[in-house]
Amino acid sequence: MVSTPQELRAELEADIAGKTVCSVLRDTAAEHGERPAYSDLGGSTLTWAETRQRTLEIAAGFVSLGIRPGEVVALMMPNRSEHVLADLGAVHAGAVPSTVYATLAPDQVQFIAENSKAVYAVLDGRDQLGRWQPVLDQLPDLRKVIVIDDCPEGEPYLSWADFLALGREALAADPSEVDRRWQAVLPTDTLTVLYTSGTTGNPKGVLITHHMALYEAQCSSRTAGLPDHNIGVSYLPFAHIADRVLSLYLPIDRAAHIHFCPDPSQLTTVLREVRPNAFFGVPRVWEKIMAGIQAFLAMETDEAKKAAVEGAMAVGREYVASREYGNTTSPELQARFEAVDSAVLSVMRGLLGLDRVVHAMSAAAPLPIEVARFFAGLGIAILDVYGMTETTGAVTANLSDSFKLGTVGRPFPGCELKLAEDGEILVRGATCTAGYLNRPEATAELLDADAWVHTGDIGELDADGFLKVVDRKKEIIITAGGENIAPSLIENHLKEHPLVGQALAFGDQRPYVVALITLDGEVAPVWAAAHGIEQTDLAALADNPLVLEEISKVVADANTRLARVQQVKKWHVLPAEWTAESEELTPTLKLKRRVIHGKYLDSIDALYG
Repeated sequence: MVSTPQELRAELEADIAGKTVCSVLRDTAAEHGERPAYSDLGGSTLTWAETRQRTLEIAAGFVSLGIRPGEVVALMMPNRSEHVLADLGAVHAGAVPSTVYATLAPDQVQFIAENSKAVYAVLDGRDQLGRWQPVLDQLPDLRKVIVIDDCPEGEPYLSWADFLALGREALAADPSEVDRRWQAVLPTDTLTVLYTSGTTGNPKGVLITHHMALYEAQCSSRTAGLPDHNIGVSYLPFAHIADRVLSLYLPIDRAAHIHFCPDPSQLTTVLREVRPNAFFGVPRVWEKIMAGIQAFLAMETDEAKKAAVEGAMAVGREYVASREYGNTTSPELQARFEAVDSAVLSVMRGLLGLDRVVHAMSAAAPLPIEVARFFAGLGIAILDVYGMTETTGAVTANLSDSFKLGTVGRPFPGCELKLAEDGEILVRGATCTAGYLNRPEATAELLDADAWVHTGDIGELDADGFLKVVDRKKEIIITAGGENIAPSLIENHLKEHPLVGQALAFGDQRPYVVALITLDGEVAPVWAAAHGIEQTDLAALADNPLVLEEISKVVADANTRLARVQQVKKWHVLPAEWTAESEELTPTLKLKRRVIHGKYLDSIDALYG
């Protein structure tokens, strides 16, 4: 008998009733204390018992420093065990941790620290110090800066080693205050404040409670089909809600084992070493993996091998398509897939470190359909989900037994969804925030009187209830002729070619659409060498006639699949990649359109000259 959404929500609510992240960690440490919890790259592994013990010691350290319940601790560190421990330690002291993106400039750091009234900061080392030190004298609420590596001497600094020693001694002398603090935490208390990555304007601090996080974790756990004590890789910033759920809150509940990858450029190496059971990638990560495979396959000179791979991938795509909602897999197709999977596809997945993945996910922006189809060719169904920081991550999801490529699935139990008259996606439910920290005017824009979250995204619902995200409401192009155009549709077509790293379509209040294009920093040099081009740096390639000829074909191919008003009339290849560090991308690798529009205004104007 199939449970109704209301019955499923009641089950989920019953599972987490009265629980907090603190109580769940206690229970996991008691039941699975010897199991591995967190492993640092090339370093040591903490068990769940060790994770809780160190969490309590760090909580005692914060208490000894004088932290009060509800005060904020700002964290700026890469993915490492100290990040998790500092976060959980603050929670167990009754405080509120807030991870800050490590790419933020000092003025953005100052805004967040002031908005949250952060009283302590825990930083990784010199790079993070360089983002805080210029504004420290403008942060009167900040009492102490705890630094893990290369801690400066004197006030207001405290080394991580000294902080740990302080906590160990305090907990050993009297554990009662820490016990009182974490046991006083309620499910409705704020668990963390996460600041939006700020594609426009100042970031906003989203309030996320223990109940919201645990409900989201339960939804994910019930729908992912993961094995017990699953293995995962943490590489996205902990300021990103997806990694926070998948690498912090969900593992605590499942006694999972998370391996840290502090440098995303090492992700492919870590994946091959860890071979996780689940893998989450924002679209740009999946695009980069795809581009690397395509570049490798393009260099294969054995035509028989190329044909075998292409044939196997064709069967893979057919097989995944047969599993989509409303379809069935015939015994004949199942047999063909198992044959090519054993001979070819499983080998390719193994080379990527994805051979044990039973749950592949994407979010943060719609996954281009061609990327989804490419990985379907490897026998991997990438299940697109939809949500935002304000909804504690996913509110809709494709499931392994109920998915449609090109959509972001259907609502989780306990999450309602509807479209406004203009197509904006509205959601409400158990995981939706009550608002932004100290930003009442922004909260009023986010939530209406009936508690519907206005996502700012335009969507479409099909007859089976599957949601498709069209684009950001504020990013829709309105041409001089009054045509409404979703730029992401154009950009995704352009990015299908492995040579293209990023693309931005522009045309607001202009007579036609133009595009700025960057080359992929990993693929372009390989492509150039394969085509006899000696200079392989991006600046030189951006002006190379052979490269420009290829990009011309890319644009022409994209235009064949676009309506006339959507077609790119002119384009320009830029001499460098866009990155979060160079400020064209958010830390979650989404386009900062306003930044790009301003930074490359001359290039855009020239395309209309």
